Amino acid sequence: MGKGTSGSGSDAVASTALSAGAWLGAIALIGFILVATAQASNQILARGLAGSVPSFALAFFRWSIVAIGLAPIALKEIREGRVPLDKNIWPILAAGFMGMFLCGGPVYAAGVSTTAIHIALIMALSPITVLMISAALKIEHVGPLQWSGTALALSGALLIISGGHPAALFELETASGDGLVVIAMLGWSGYTLLQSRAAPKASLLARISLFSAAGALFSLPLAAWEMWAMPAQTFSTKALSAYVFAGIVPGLLAYAGFAWLGAKFGSVRTSLVLYLGPVASALLSFAILGEPPKPIHLVGGLLILGGVWASLRR
Repeated sequence: MGKGTSGSGSDAVASTALSAGAWLGAIALIGFILVATAQASNQILARGLAGSVPSFALAFFRWSIVAIGLAPIALKEIREGRVPLDKNIWPILAAGFMGMFLCGGPVYAAGVSTTAIHIALIMALSPITVLMISAALKIEHVGPLQWSGTALALSGALLIISGGHPAALFELETASGDGLVVIAMLGWSGYTLLQSRAAPKASLLARISLFSAAGALFSLPLAAWEMWAMPAQTFSTKALSAYVFAGIVPGLLAYAGFAWLGAKFGSVRTSLVLYLGPVASALLSFAILGEPPKPIHLVGGLLILGGVWASLRR
């Protein structure tokens, strides 16, 4: 009888563990989808507004909302001495310039002449760029598989940007649209390398608050010019709604969600959000903007994501 009771107890524990594991897996999947969707919504916003709301004003208010929303966390950690500003001010400003300024106004301006899917797929090249920079600076050893993945991803990006016609790479419209996204992607790559080195003892959300404040500061001069030159567009009801949405959904919610996933599941598994981003952008673009992905997007997207996957192998 004792053995039977013991066996039943073990089975119950195993069943409970399996149930908890299933719930955790479901929470992870839902979390990844929600964070990827929140991040992709910024690209949909860029394309949906298509220049109707001034780009740098939108970036300024977005980063201001993020900075203010996370300020209590940052201020608490500054008081605790985890963020010595005198030693970290220049790295914070540099991270804010690359990650928030270059990935703010230029992306919104790009939405006038390129699609949300293009924006998502070009931004997906960031890990490849980080790998190439790390190899050039000898921060990390890059093997044959990683170089093959890099070549694969870059070929996919060129295929998408050119639309299958190499001559299109030299056209003005391509340069003014996709080119701006390339600049943003390069900025994000630099930010990725720098952000963990700026105030390294601070939490992710505290650093995001400080970087966002720096991004808003860099965006302010161009935003002020837009406010002076286009007051009707800058202060319209549509613009106000866009500022609030950008600050909360692809801002506070996306960064807080990413931080939660990282704490819960680790940075390696959380990086899987990268693969969901272009998919979420394509689905949202079709559902909201009526811009379905074309075959060339699917081929180029597979090349990019396959290349990113290969480049992250060890």
